[in-house]
Amino acid sequence: MNSHENLMKYSKEELIELIDIYSKNWLAMDGVWFQSVEGKFGMDEAMFHDVEIWKKFTVIEAKKIKKFLGLEERPGLKGLEKALMLRFYANLNENFIEYDETGALIYTVTKCRVQHAREAKGMELHPCKPVGEVEYAGFAKTIDERIKTSCVSCYPDITDNTCSCKWRFYIED
Repeated sequence: MNSHENLMKYSKEELIELIDIYSKNWLAMDGVWFQSVEGKFGMDEAMFHDVEIWKKFTVIEAKKIKKFLGLEERPGLKGLEKALMLRFYANLNENFIEYDETGALIYTVTKCRVQHAREAKGMELHPCKPVGEVEYAGFAKTIDERIKTSCVSCYPDITDNTCSCKWRFYIED
């Protein structure tokens, strides 16, 4: 029996639970390597490598999701909305998408699993804005090269205390 045949014996609910487990495992691995570098070389070195990794990983992730969804070459903000909700950690964080009065897509993470875990361990918050800028912009541009990204609020530059982070995506005419 190969792995696909093995998966076929599980119910839809069990497979959804397995996706949740895989997502948590992936996020744990991301945190373990980061904390290893942070512990040995400090936050600046860990952040350097985090940014470098996300430059590549976010493009890989976006291409695979875009293909899975069968999105056209330039699916716009509606295509990005679909893709954002299928990211590896989208089902782990509490988040939502809305559109502002200009038609820009606003992606808000109300509860971030990474920051929550660091707080629970008594660690300083992850200064994720530089990583987020690379990650979200790279993801959006891979979905549709016309999409621009700006940070509304993300640690350490918090402008909205009601969420962990908030990102704005738009297409300029």
